[in-house]
Amino acid sequence: MASELYGNARFFTADKRRWAEALLVVDGRIAYVGDPETARRLADDDVREIDLDGATVLPGFVDGHAHVVGTGEAAAQVDLWGASDLEEIQRRIGEWAAAHPESPVIRAHGWNHGALPTGVPDRRQLDAVVADRPVFAQAYDFHSIWLNTAALDLVGIDAETRNPPGGTVHRDAEGRATGYVDETAMHRLVWPVLDEHVTDADRDAALAAALESYRRTGVTATTDMALDDGDLAAMRRAERDGTLTARIVAHWRVQPTGDLTQNLAQVDKVADLAAEHRSEWLRIAGIKVMVDGTVDGCTAALGAPYADGSSADPVWSLEELAPVVVAADAAGLQVAMHAIGDEAIRIAIAAVERAVTENGPAQRRHRIEHLEVADPADIDRLAALGITASMQPVHADPAIQENWRAQLGDARVERGYPWPEMSDAGAPLVFGTDSPTSPEAPLPNMYVAATRRSALDPSREANLPRYAVPLTDSVEHATRDAAWACGSEDRYGRLAAGLHADFIVLDRDIFSAPLEKLLEARVVRTVVGGRTVHLAQDAQGDRQRAAEDRIPA
Repeated sequence: MASELYGNARFFTADKRRWAEALLVVDGRIAYVGDPETARRLADDDVREIDLDGATVLPGFVDGHAHVVGTGEAAAQVDLWGASDLEEIQRRIGEWAAAHPESPVIRAHGWNHGALPTGVPDRRQLDAVVADRPVFAQAYDFHSIWLNTAALDLVGIDAETRNPPGGTVHRDAEGRATGYVDETAMHRLVWPVLDEHVTDADRDAALAAALESYRRTGVTATTDMALDDGDLAAMRRAERDGTLTARIVAHWRVQPTGDLTQNLAQVDKVADLAAEHRSEWLRIAGIKVMVDGTVDGCTAALGAPYADGSSADPVWSLEELAPVVVAADAAGLQVAMHAIGDEAIRIAIAAVERAVTENGPAQRRHRIEHLEVADPADIDRLAALGITASMQPVHADPAIQENWRAQLGDARVERGYPWPEMSDAGAPLVFGTDSPTSPEAPLPNMYVAATRRSALDPSREANLPRYAVPLTDSVEHATRDAAWACGSEDRYGRLAAGLHADFIVLDRDIFSAPLEKLLEARVVRTVVGGRTVHLAQDAQGDRQRAAEDRIPA
């Protein structure tokens, strides 16, 4: 048996006994976590001892909510993150277009509504920079997209185009498309055309890029929240080729069609896929539905109007959603529901209640994603039902909050992203990043969670510091609890005997250093299934040691 004994380190286990001094790995699984003397007695004669030189070791991070292939795709697009105004957005797109004259389509991502003069984009603002090629600029939250005139022509949006249920092609006073498309209109009218320009090789490269970033930043497992046929095919190829270096549990996106039979047929498809894909590397757990949109785009469903007096309907009404949730629940699937506004949260909770009523007693792990504007009474309701609160600290970064707060404009901004209220009420709390709507690196995510300060601009004042979560708890929400939420608590998420040896080694003790140092901390080693998949060149050993540990190219 191949065995390794890791020692001379502080091991944060995220388990009942939080700390240990040694970790014994046998054939890719953890055999023992505890004191070094016992570890040596349990080890065989051929054990390889690895001295970690006083480092701090954590379970590998488990991203509780991500879009894996999309994360890799975004890395190859125009980066609009942090662009403070329209001029900066235009400059970045123009420079990228000039540097890539061979690219027939220009894709960008990361713009914030607050960077635009009116908060709403227009095709002519992109035409002024690039008029001869289609430009598609995805908003940072991935709930709306901004097209220039050439892009509108490419996707075929014109005066006759109708809005699908739950989405809008925005138009001017004369009825012409402005180039701003949101929610299901983006999903159904724009994304399929973009997919026609994406090859299998493109998806493979995007997945590889995401996995490389995961290795470097310490993500050893992730929960994909919008799986489709193309992304699944790329993951299957990577699993076949042995290049998956992060474990993926996925939820398949179910779209509202306006027809119950078609909606339920989507659930049946996911049930079949879940039965087929149940490996240690790739597992389909359930469905994902978008109950509403976002506050920034004024598409989140709220119980009271936005600051400008407008309101937004939910993407799914309770009457449409409940049968889908009931069917998925009966099939043993997990249901993950995107619900940001308080009205959408109430719809999601009511749908789970309907499943309990119709399907009877069962152990359930349904989830609500985001929960940004939540009423205290509804937090108590979801906790009582055992619904997981899946939240993303980076979404509360003060550097991207100005528009969010302006759109609400009242006392609701004083209760934004109430993470501790979830766990205090007894709801399982899970942290993730929702990459690529936010950066995928987990340590900056932990900084925002523990401080409510900005990882993008640490000089900013904290955003509702009373909602900060202690660092040890934050790490557990992003490891142990994220694994539990996707039904993987007996596989990973903790350093405990019998689990996969998925862990990371940091270059400093993040628990004793000032929290600001989290933004400087690095992952120097990432181990998945007992195999080192990332080793910083200035960490213990050298390139030869890295080769011995078989780090993927």
